[in-house]
Amino acid sequence: MFIKRNAILLLVSLVIPGALRAQAQRPQAQSPISGGRVDPVTDNDTVRSISPFFVPATTKKKSTDSEGFIQRWLLLEPINKSIRTNLVFTVNYLKTQFDTAYFPNQFMGIPKDKEKVKVGDQELTWHALESPTFNVKLFRLAYGLKKHTYSVLFWAVTVVESPREIKNVRLAVGSNGGSTWWLNEQEAVVLDGDRRMVMDDCVSTRLTLNKGKNIIRGALINGPGLSNFCVRFVDEQGQPIKDLTISLQ
Repeated sequence: MFIKRNAILLLVSLVIPGALRAQAQRPQAQSPISGGRVDPVTDNDTVRSISPFFVPATTKKKSTDSEGFIQRWLLLEPINKSIRTNLVFTVNYLKTQFDTAYFPNQFMGIPKDKEKVKVGDQELTWHALESPTFNVKLFRLAYGLKKHTYSVLFWAVTVVESPREIKNVRLAVGSNGGSTWWLNEQEAVVLDGDRRMVMDDCVSTRLTLNKGKNIIRGALINGPGLSNFCVRFVDEQGQPIKDLTISLQ
């Protein structure tokens, strides 16, 4: 009996560690939507919407909000990326990511609502939308459209119309995570590093708003965490410029 009991204990001591190792090595289930581990709450949410975080943009010109923030944008569905950590968002990293040609006319022209582009094996759609708040919530856009919410790159475009030429303005931006913004095809401001969205987190050098149409183009990349941004123009005293209108053409 003593020998039999020792044999059983030896067998158990060999089987259990092997089972634990196999469990540890088994890959975690991946979410087809978030691109990360399965979240039973969000991934089982089959009824999704971008409301109330966005409403469809109209063709009418729209003013900035009371604090000068731009709420109307053309937003491209997220480009899937492989990002393990946001600590890689150096200026050089962002330049490499944002200089990559993902789709035709990336830095030229103004996309149209519902226009489609091909990025690798992804077919992505532009959406003309308005945010009811100053904070443009890209995470909610991706979630509502059943796209990847993490490890993604977004593109945003809008048209600012100024009633006059305005010199010495600054483009003030907040974003979560890294982003780069262009005014009239010229790079204006870069937000590098792993950061949270804070209004006016970074401001550009002095710029000139042309009388009439001015195009803002932005690219934002993020790994883990939420993705959002806010953009406005401020004068030399740091006060918001409010007499601007926003269109998408």
